[in-house]
Amino acid sequence: QVQLVESGGGLVQPGGSLRLSCAASGFTLDYYAIGWFRQAPGKEREGVSCISSSDGNTYYAGSVKGRFTISRDNAKNTVYLQMNSLKPEDTAVYYCAARPAICTIVAGGPTTYGMDYWGKGTLVTVSS
Repeated sequence: QVQLVESGGGLVQPGGSLRLSCAASGFTLDYYAIGWFRQAPGKEREGVSCISSSDGNTYYAGSVKGRFTISRDNAKNTVYLQMNSLKPEDTAVYYCAARPAICTIVAGGPTTYGMDYWGKGTLVTVSS
């Protein structure tokens, strides 16, 4: 069964850090680009970051560039999103998704186009 499972969300104070994980089962991530998306209450889903499979290129939305870092460990079939200097506006449910090979990017962040597999999300709350 093909599955993506996110973990690592939680409550953190402004300025704090979290590392999200996206673990794949039922398929190998080696040949897939992995994107991270988020959706805050009452807002549209936003592309946050993406890492391509073939060249390992990484992409970030302007709102997170310099604070978030995406990485992949193909041996563990897992992609990570390190989030530093968190702000209250980063509060959202974070989802990972997979599409073949390369990221599709608009204004620096990934689009949902071609994303074949989705996780169920993990909640990140940034609040004092």
